[in-house]
Amino acid sequence: MGRFEVFFDLVFVFSFFIITRATAVNITGANLLHGLLVLAVLWWVWVVHTVVATRVRIGVGFVPALMVVAMAALFCFALSLPQAFGDPTRTATGPVVIAISYLVIRCTHLLLYWHVAGERPGERRLLLKYSPELALSTLLLLAAALIPPKMGDGTGRAQLVRDALWLGVVLLQYSGGLVAGAWGWTVTSAEHWVERYDLILIIALGESIISVGVGGNLLGEPVTWPAVAAAVLGIFFTAALWWSHFDVIAPAARITQHAAQGRQRVAMARDAYAYCELVMIAGIIVFALGAEEIVRQVADRAISLAEPTHGPGVALLFGGVIGYFCGDMLFQLRTLGTLSWTRVGTVLVLAATIPLAMHLPALAALGLLTAICIGLVAVEMAVMADARRALLAAVFEERTTYEKYEAAWRARWHEDAPNEKPR
Repeated sequence: MGRFEVFFDLVFVFSFFIITRATAVNITGANLLHGLLVLAVLWWVWVVHTVVATRVRIGVGFVPALMVVAMAALFCFALSLPQAFGDPTRTATGPVVIAISYLVIRCTHLLLYWHVAGERPGERRLLLKYSPELALSTLLLLAAALIPPKMGDGTGRAQLVRDALWLGVVLLQYSGGLVAGAWGWTVTSAEHWVERYDLILIIALGESIISVGVGGNLLGEPVTWPAVAAAVLGIFFTAALWWSHFDVIAPAARITQHAAQGRQRVAMARDAYAYCELVMIAGIIVFALGAEEIVRQVADRAISLAEPTHGPGVALLFGGVIGYFCGDMLFQLRTLGTLSWTRVGTVLVLAATIPLAMHLPALAALGLLTAICIGLVAVEMAVMADARRALLAAVFEERTTYEKYEAAWRARWHEDAPNEKPR
């Protein structure tokens, strides 16, 4: 994966931070729904980008110039997200900027794919079949932006229509991916596809830590021991979430993705990485909101450490982690065809302990969640020790073999090197 792609990914993940920040201002059911709708639309943009990136070298030739345009549009899209569902009388520009930015990003991807598909006329015809989705989704976003402030007797109906239009965009995007199926498309490099999605998931986990630190006001208050404890627990349980996916599940899924061929490979890439990982990303954003609420209570000197948690923090924290594990289990089921009883048990335990955690102090609730997540990692390392050891050995052997091949190929650079010492 090229360095320019990482540059693009960092701009993209900035949108996750904005979604979290915009939702955290006033956490309600409606605002949480709005955040998830925006995430779903944005994620589909990412999916289209990865499809294009499997065929185009993003950092070569004229492509970086076009991608800079897409990055600028993406940045404008992210900056306008807090106004996506705001009062049209005060935020009329934001929704229009979102629709225009969305169109610019999608047209950039369409232009790039159209260029590389020139050598295959069949692919260009296939690409034209997807252009109605681009046109309709853009029109729906623009219609949502131009909804009048009041419809009928109040603003409630206008908001409902706006929500329905955004929901229509999401349904149009993802149903189009399912209806079209895997016919005609190819995943040229399974390694590149897997690496892109693994990296975006890792960056999203890291972004959640930043969001908790900033939103929890840890930087704006003097350091206290309870705040330090909360920060450490936040790192521990986030690391446990990383470990639960990337220690065994992700490497095994990577091998399966490489082994699959043709339409089976495309279908798996779509279902596991494009769809199931969206559930995981949504879980990350939700638990980041909950962790932020919990950490803010811990860091607030006016709140006693013995006082039970209040607000939606516990429900969001535990619910987000449950969502993350559910998405991971769907990912495992689709790629490996298995379902771990340890994951199912962990989800049930997390759901059962939510009522208890709501009556615990904030730091204790965070500690309970951390203990459950670390417990899952410890149990799986013990139960699946043999399978884990065999998998990691196979991955290590593949990596070292590839590194030897690279070293041998690069040795040719030294064959014609002068014997003179450099002056």
